[in-house]
Amino acid sequence: MPEDNEILTADEASALLRVSTKTVLALARAGTLPGEKVGRAWRFLKSDVLRYVSGSSESRGGVADDK
Repeated sequence: MPEDNEILTADEASALLRVSTKTVLALARAGTLPGEKVGRAWRFLKSDVLRYVSGSSESRGGVADDK
């Protein structure tokens, strides 16, 4: 979906996740939530935020291989 490539601010990502902006920024700094720092602000791809919600152990298009 083209809208999944939408770029979100930290505030928009936090609204989508329904958590505080501080939580989103902490996840981004820890590398848990993929994002890029542009100047002093963080930016996130909507598809990355949605993938984070669905579970980071799942690969795209299927369940991770546990072998």
